[in-house]
Amino acid sequence: MNNYLFFVFLFVPILVGAQQRTPEQDSLIAQTVRKSKADHAYMLHQLSIKELRPGRSGNPNGINPANYEESEANPFPNLPDLLTLKSGEKVSTPKQWITLRRPEIEYLFNEEIYGITPKNLPAVNWVLLKSNPEKLGNYDVNVLTYSGQVANDTYPSISVTIDLTITLPALQAQPVPIVMEFAFVFPPGFNPPPSNEISWKEQVIAKGWGAAVIIPTSYQADNGAGLTEGIIGLINQGKRRSPSDWGTLKAWGWGASKALDLMETIPQINAEKVAIMGHSRFGKAAAVTMAYDSRFAIAYIASSGEGGLKLHRRDFGEIVENIAGPGLYHWMSGSFLNYAGPKGWDDLPIDAHSLISLIAPRPFFIGVGANGDNWTDPKGMFMAAAAAEPVYQLLGKIGIGTSAFPAVEELIDLGEIGFRLHPKGHVTGPNWPYFIEFMSKKLDLE
Repeated sequence: MNNYLFFVFLFVPILVGAQQRTPEQDSLIAQTVRKSKADHAYMLHQLSIKELRPGRSGNPNGINPANYEESEANPFPNLPDLLTLKSGEKVSTPKQWITLRRPEIEYLFNEEIYGITPKNLPAVNWVLLKSNPEKLGNYDVNVLTYSGQVANDTYPSISVTIDLTITLPALQAQPVPIVMEFAFVFPPGFNPPPSNEISWKEQVIAKGWGAAVIIPTSYQADNGAGLTEGIIGLINQGKRRSPSDWGTLKAWGWGASKALDLMETIPQINAEKVAIMGHSRFGKAAAVTMAYDSRFAIAYIASSGEGGLKLHRRDFGEIVENIAGPGLYHWMSGSFLNYAGPKGWDDLPIDAHSLISLIAPRPFFIGVGANGDNWTDPKGMFMAAAAAEPVYQLLGKIGIGTSAFPAVEELIDLGEIGFRLHPKGHVTGPNWPYFIEFMSKKLDLE
């Protein structure tokens, strides 16, 4: 699945409208939907699930509309205890956390939510395609364009490449930190809504740092039809996944880790101070990346919602059943579908606060909008951060440092978890300056 098909499948029906689509685009959409539904049905067959509960509708007048009443949002208020081992023993020291409890939680995420990362993943050969001096606003920069060519000698019929660009200040006296964004790709002719904000890249370069952009869909498509292709399909030699296999979120995180491998070899980059950033579905991927690769120093996780930092047990906006449906299930392991069928949300042995505990004690910033971003459940993400506080404290840090949900535009940066609810919608721009200052402060870059 190429980047254009990714856009067509996910965005053209919503943003362009059927009257503006070409017959070729309609055909691509229909083919992708059909293949995704067939793969989803096969996964349900493997799990012996006859039927899933339906997801919520974003239309308040539709069937089964999403809940936005806080009084009804917490049907299962008791979260799994982060500091109690499976044996029932309490965790009271950092050593117990690192050697006993953290591995238990990671195992549960592998088994129940994101899937098991394959062993012996193929090597990636990074090829520098071009190095161009350019202007970014008023700044002189060098733009490095890389292709990460994934070894496919075990299954040559599937080829996989990782698209990555790194923009560095032209004049730098020492290795620079990097902010790496999981980026969307828009097809030729599509112009996103105009913005009067300074681009995040220019803001980062203005600090004397570098900016990297990785294209997740270059190496794993964002749909179920693509699961027999990309890095997941390569590992499975073109066959469909088993229920325990990794999903797309983990695969996207793998690509980010490979990019960090490359950065460790570039003398102009301080690879110990690399941030990962993602928005919406890529916010989920950024959270997973941080949890599984401790080399990333910090993250900006924007509007990640269900499957990311939103509590699974929350009935607010998008819910487990939405992610388990045929349009989005590919993000997760097949096993996750059980919690929208024979099992319920409260059967999950872990929740989003557990994911945050895997990031601890490193810093990260949660950004979300107040106007039009309720689908991602801003309060559910905040609650997950607050519930992870005991782990940060055990490790000698302050996490989010408060249980009081903040007002719009109130910045929380008391500890290692930053949070800001900006006044706009499902966008990242208003919080970029706050994340950049947060990163500068937490990584001692001032």
